[in-house]
Amino acid sequence: MMRNSLVKKSIVYVIKKNISITVLLILAVCGVVIASLIPPQILKYIIDNNLVPKKSEGLLTLAIAYIGVILFIGIFDFMKEAVLTVLGQKITKEIRLEMIEKLEKINSLFFSSNVSGAIVSRFTNDVDAINSLFTSGIVGMMIDCLKIIGIVLSIWTFSPKLGGITLILLPVIYVITRSFQKRMLSVQIQNRILVARVNNHITESLKNIQMIKSYSKESYMEKNYIKYLLDNYKTIEKVNFYDSVFSPSIQLTRAVVIAIIVILSSKPLNYLGISLGMVAASIEFLSNLFAPIENLGMELQNIQQAVSGIRRVNDFYKEPEDECKKSELKAEDIVSSRQEVKLSFNGVTFQYEKGTDILKNINLNISPLEKVTFVGRTGVGKSTLFKLIMGLLKSSSGSIKINNIDVYEIPNIEKRKLFGYVNQDFHVIKGTVAEQVSLKDEGITRKQIESALDFVGLTDYVEALENGIDTNVNSGTLFSHGQKQLLSIARAIVTNPPILLLDEITGNLDSITEEKIISVLQRASDTHTILSISHRLSSMFSSDRVIILENGRVKNSGSPEELLQKDDWYRSHIALEKLTWD
Repeated sequence: MMRNSLVKKSIVYVIKKNISITVLLILAVCGVVIASLIPPQILKYIIDNNLVPKKSEGLLTLAIAYIGVILFIGIFDFMKEAVLTVLGQKITKEIRLEMIEKLEKINSLFFSSNVSGAIVSRFTNDVDAINSLFTSGIVGMMIDCLKIIGIVLSIWTFSPKLGGITLILLPVIYVITRSFQKRMLSVQIQNRILVARVNNHITESLKNIQMIKSYSKESYMEKNYIKYLLDNYKTIEKVNFYDSVFSPSIQLTRAVVIAIIVILSSKPLNYLGISLGMVAASIEFLSNLFAPIENLGMELQNIQQAVSGIRRVNDFYKEPEDECKKSELKAEDIVSSRQEVKLSFNGVTFQYEKGTDILKNINLNISPLEKVTFVGRTGVGKSTLFKLIMGLLKSSSGSIKINNIDVYEIPNIEKRKLFGYVNQDFHVIKGTVAEQVSLKDEGITRKQIESALDFVGLTDYVEALENGIDTNVNSGTLFSHGQKQLLSIARAIVTNPPILLLDEITGNLDSITEEKIISVLQRASDTHTILSISHRLSSMFSSDRVIILENGRVKNSGSPEELLQKDDWYRSHIALEKLTWD
């Protein structure tokens, strides 16, 4: 399961980098196992040589030795726990570092089918479960197994018959633990999935809390949350049931076995033929035998959690990455002049995860400085087309090229110099006004930021703030919705990209703010190729060409005037919008 996996890779790396700590762990484990076998032997010697013959010579020394060995067991156990904690944290850190590197390379399709809460759960809950594999799982189980082997051998030296009884007992215990293991594993995997669902519901609720309150959907969200929570609770109940039944079963078996040994060692039977000291030592050995078996219940649960975590983390690590190297192309090499920017769609077809085609055989050519607006019904694939243009998604077939270079092969770091993307939502980051525009890109100068703010008409407002463009934006209330949209445009044009992509940016604005933004875009149109998406056809700023998408295909295209003459859908929507606004 762990072959060529992220978890195996991280473990091997940490062990190689921490050889001395690993050796210390091995010494601590050996010390715990060996020291735990000595006290019963001392007890046997005390009974057979001091208590039965009633000799007091050397009894104090033996008692001190007994206590000393117990002390050493505690010291070795402390060393083991301390080293395991250190190694476990190092492995956890390495796994999360590898996961975040993977997240940067992963194909964008992954985010279309995986909600944020489920992804966060892999970074938190699943990795924490893997950490428990080392701190309280596999190493603890290994120690307990070594103790069992040592105890069986020690009992065998007292009496082969008693050793045989112990060996017969082990398969019984194995069957019990194995039956619990199979059931607990399936429940743990299901629990991981349900925990991710609960986390995602919380994340989405907080993200959309204003909308939830605006539409009085609190009870609906609470109902769903309770359902998810109860589903998760049921799986935890199953885990707790198996765990609670496992330990008493082992304890009952231990009591029965000890009773049988006492009976078989009694004078009337004397079947085992061992001394009183051996009987006492055997009982202590058997108690020590069942103690690690009882611990196996908790260790088994931790291992099952870790196994389910490992599977989910490794599945994440196996997700497809962007195929191309994206390492050599530079923006200035792709576009040397704005008057030479040519964007071509060559038989572009796209589908999400082997579903139906969202876009089908799109063939278009966009000329330099052309203004093109894409229209069509909701869900027809307009926003998906923009993601393909920016190379965030790879077409299922065909290609999109800018000056004969496939956009998917362009390094992400260069794309901001080529494409300026604006949509309805402005995502505020932690930082100053300037950093809202630059996104903390050190390659963007202060002069570029000031020019972008001036271009969108926000200079006066920003200068009136307490610290100007250095004012910290701690919340989304510093700017109105319209100003955020202007900031979004400033963020898009700050690198002066030759192509602007506008995704329904005036949809939720009042008419005055809309006119201001359209005015800004009209000025930008003199030096940029502009592709826009619009649902409100009557509010489109001046376009050279309008392209109508229907069922994933180009239904019609032409100038707004031409489409009014030849396309019934376009004409009827324009008329309907005018009637609505009138």
